[in-house]
Amino acid sequence: MNPDSSAPTLSHAIEIRRRNIFADVQCAFWKEEPSLRDAHFLFDPGKVREVCVVPNFISEGYFTQTVIPRELELNGKVTRRSDGQTWYYADPVGNHPLMTDLLVERAREIAPDIPESATSLLIVAHGTDLNDNSAVAAKREAEKIRALGRYANVLNVYMEEFPMVSDWRILTSTPNVVVVPFFISDGLHSYQDIPVLLGIQAEGSASDRRKGGEVFQRRPYQVDDRALFYASSIGTDPRVAEIIIELAASAREQTGR
Repeated sequence: MNPDSSAPTLSHAIEIRRRNIFADVQCAFWKEEPSLRDAHFLFDPGKVREVCVVPNFISEGYFTQTVIPRELELNGKVTRRSDGQTWYYADPVGNHPLMTDLLVERAREIAPDIPESATSLLIVAHGTDLNDNSAVAAKREAEKIRALGRYANVLNVYMEEFPMVSDWRILTSTPNVVVVPFFISDGLHSYQDIPVLLGIQAEGSASDRRKGGEVFQRRPYQVDDRALFYASSIGTDPRVAEIIIELAASAREQTGR
């Protein structure tokens, strides 16, 4: 539905490949090619003996706990295949401690000159009834940022469960509000759905991605005499490549390698 959805993953893979840490670096997707089910054929077992799988997802949930293991035929953190390969399954990218720093820095980048003491920071996630864990990552990050004592208010809000991002006017009272989507990529949700829920874009209209995603801008949207700053998704940060590398190494270390 949106070609930008896979762009950050492909970009991170290019960066990791450039560093020459691994024998090979490939991507596999749920709804694009190459598919997760075809990932078995990406690495020649005669040349590659170990494969580290790092889910480029924000949280533990339905896809990381059910879909990926099913499609890749993984039976736990370590899977030893009949062809001699050993596959290690890492934690999702969103679980890494560096995510907290990335979220805070993204908030400052989009609104560098406003006082944090007069600002509410909203971490927006999807939310779903498929798995209760899907909302945990956003809640965890909001709590960690709140503990820093920098912003007047830090909230985890969702598209499909309470507290709803569409209720931001009720949930916050500060003159400034910064919104950071806790998503892996800028796709339909960040370009269109969330802006509509925030009231900064009319329903049925989408920002022109070919113009660089003009919905993301440093100048604030003026809504009800309040300044609202809207950032791009956190998964587009180039430093996510470093997170992926660390998670891959950790997956092997934790299983006795």
